[in-house]
Amino acid sequence: MGDVVQMHFSTPDYVIFAILLVASTGIGLYHAFSGGRQRTTQEFLLADRSMSCLPVSLSLLATFQSAVAILGAPSEVYAHGTQYWFLGCSYFLGLLIPAHIFIPVFYRLRLSSAYEYLELRFNKTVRVCGTATFIFQMVIYMGVVLYAPALALNAVTGLDLWGAVIALGLVCTLYTTLGGLKAVIWTDVFQTIVMFAGQLAVIIVGTHQAGGITEVWRKAQKGNRISGLDLNPDPLERHTFWTLGVGGIFLMLALYGVNQAQVQRYLSSRTEKEAVMSCYVVFPCQQIVLTLGCLMGLVMYARYGEDSPLDKGYVKTNDQMVLYFVMDVLRDLPGLPGLFVACLFSGALSTISSAFNSLATVTMEDLIKPYFPAMKESRATLLSKGLALGFGLVCLAMAYIASLMGSVLQAALSIFGMVGGPLLGLFCLGMFFPWANSTGALVGLLAGLLMAFWIGIGSFVTRLSNTDSLPGVNTTIIPSLGNTTIATMMTIINSTASRPTGVQALYSLSYMWYSAHNSTTVVLVGLVVSLLTGPMKEKELTPGTVYPVLGNLLFFLPERYREKLCCTTSLDDKSRALDQQPYRMAQKEGNGVPYPQDEEKCHGEEAVVVQETAM
Repeated sequence: MGDVVQMHFSTPDYVIFAILLVASTGIGLYHAFSGGRQRTTQEFLLADRSMSCLPVSLSLLATFQSAVAILGAPSEVYAHGTQYWFLGCSYFLGLLIPAHIFIPVFYRLRLSSAYEYLELRFNKTVRVCGTATFIFQMVIYMGVVLYAPALALNAVTGLDLWGAVIALGLVCTLYTTLGGLKAVIWTDVFQTIVMFAGQLAVIIVGTHQAGGITEVWRKAQKGNRISGLDLNPDPLERHTFWTLGVGGIFLMLALYGVNQAQVQRYLSSRTEKEAVMSCYVVFPCQQIVLTLGCLMGLVMYARYGEDSPLDKGYVKTNDQMVLYFVMDVLRDLPGLPGLFVACLFSGALSTISSAFNSLATVTMEDLIKPYFPAMKESRATLLSKGLALGFGLVCLAMAYIASLMGSVLQAALSIFGMVGGPLLGLFCLGMFFPWANSTGALVGLLAGLLMAFWIGIGSFVTRLSNTDSLPGVNTTIIPSLGNTTIATMMTIINSTASRPTGVQALYSLSYMWYSAHNSTTVVLVGLVVSLLTGPMKEKELTPGTVYPVLGNLLFFLPERYREKLCCTTSLDDKSRALDQQPYRMAQKEGNGVPYPQDEEKCHGEEAVVVQETAM
């Protein structure tokens, strides 16, 4: 094994990298000093609910596409073939369900934070537990997502590690703090374009050098890298059509249905229709991103074949291998390596800026405003900016902690995926099962988190010990699924291992099923506990918090039975009832859209009623 081979950046590469940082900062400054100048929490956290479909959809895409994913997908395809592409089958339902179930519920309730829903549906304790889980998830994740690509770059190109981390962290903190959600969304649009450009440049040049797309395909077929449809139903099998196409739906729902970073973008849309449309626009864009990742993996295979830079010892990990390939292909084209690095860091910037903004929102809306209802708008806005700045600095601290983790880095990444499933289960429990109560929700969430960490940490430790004890084991890192990163250590043992049983079988569950398994645990435990402790009745529910999926499925039952099952009120009826219902959470003055009956109470402030949200 040789030492890691370093290839160096040229001046044009540094210039392109600098342009990315300057342009991102410029967009943030523009939104800080234009429009309403970020003077209200409504503008800072929700972009004044004025965004159109296209920027919202590109922002949803950019948040999904982290730097870890840009590096992960090609190395997965290089090592295991194009089976991974079947993940695209899960995108259809994974976006259709949020568009027609989650968005209507969240949008019509006029929320500012997804976790506000949990208080309306259950109680304040469930809301605080959901918020705390989300903060824990994002704080751990954002440090790793900043540090991991910088570490790979440092190893392959010699780019100063902490220089890159601090430059990215500070630029991101600056534009998020000054420009609010509007700046985050518009920088995401710019960064999405840079990401596409960077990936396309590598694929076009690499394909040309390999002798054309026909030659790439021929070599991939010869090396068994073009996978057919694998219909093996075994849940322990890492990638099959079922694990990717069905298990992937739950991953997508955890991300696009209930993740605050994405929900916030839906709520920033001008109308509910535009929010739904943004989900539809994301669908083809995601298919393109997935296809580009797979193509880059095939071009890598056409260049190196079975003789990978990892085996030769030129690089030490899979994510470094993608960067080595990029530097190798583009070495005679100054500026293009810089474009790919800009593409990579665009992925990191879009992910962590969403994290800062969503963390500032949930902290403000779920942990501060309910306890300080009389807080002035100007002070609340200043505090929101302070929170965004604070989380930016926490991110840099987490990047430093990530640097001390070593092999535990992968476990830290997988925490993001572990927590996504139980949160999805909690929202599904509230939205689809009218008789679920707050005790059931809390016990269910706890059971889901315990199950998630048990399986996640158990499989990680088992595979780590297998790697240490077994010779000839090739350790690969699973690519991340955008922001639902589940990067656990997997081992491919050259000898045929016997099928695991008992607890070992649970630890061997395909990582693609984690989200489905953990969210199902929350729902089942939550329902059992709710039935034992006294289920909720329909008249106790806040109108508009339950989606009548059971009512639609059980349409053939007589009404008196459907009434017992709380299945009689449609979402439209509930949303209309919402306007007559005099319920209140914390004073909503200046927070989101005031309720119609609050107009005269806005103490001299201009009352804004968004007509589009009225049913």
